[in-house]
Amino acid sequence: MIQSVTLVGAGNLATRLGSALKQAGIEILQVYSRTEESAKTLAQILGTGYTANVDDITLSADLTIFALKDDILENLLSRLDLQGKLIAHTAGSLPMSVLAGHSEKHGVFYPLQTFSKQREVDFKEIPICIEGANAEIEDELSELAAKLSGKVERITSDQRQSLHLAAVFVCNFVNHFYYLGHEVVQKYGVDFELLKPLIQETAGKVMEIDPFEAQTGPAKRFDETIINKHLKFLSDQPELKEIYSFVSRSIFDAHKSE
Repeated sequence: MIQSVTLVGAGNLATRLGSALKQAGIEILQVYSRTEESAKTLAQILGTGYTANVDDITLSADLTIFALKDDILENLLSRLDLQGKLIAHTAGSLPMSVLAGHSEKHGVFYPLQTFSKQREVDFKEIPICIEGANAEIEDELSELAAKLSGKVERITSDQRQSLHLAAVFVCNFVNHFYYLGHEVVQKYGVDFELLKPLIQETAGKVMEIDPFEAQTGPAKRFDETIINKHLKFLSDQPELKEIYSFVSRSIFDAHKSE
């Protein structure tokens, strides 16, 4: 049973995951970050010790969780003696196999959500995707995940990578479109708040019906009159015009057989 954790990382995910683990009664033995300020800030939140020195990372916890950027993770792993230690990474895009040469006891603990230090989240509603080097490790990680969330899924590295890619589309790209929409209306002195009920309804629909069925707008029906008006409106913003044209064509191609 996992009762203690060393948290390697102090970013958005580590901050929210560390808080959730503490609330679930898991002891956080230490926080590591490359910058002392980040490590200290999170350690104060979690009421634990911290270090910014790789050589001082505490490896006596039941589980060491690596919540780091992909390129930083692989470099850091090579600097630690992890043999015999239970370790897990939280990355959506890295296979579990990146840990295999560092400890035979390894797995993945991947919360599927967007995290910000400034915004609290309810971990009970967050899917946590688990993968383990063997059934015993998978059971241990799943048991820990179940203390945080009611949505624990055991999935493979390929399945997790597909989820991570899909998450980029439905979260990161969509948020960028919010930003672009904000820029369009701001230019004409229109309050972005007017679009928020539309944003809420669009997100709400996909909770109830298939995204394909939820699609509306001029691109779906290829209303050239409206599309051309929009493109003309964007004539002084060639990059935005290109995005509009590409996405409109993608929507039309998906629905043209209807």
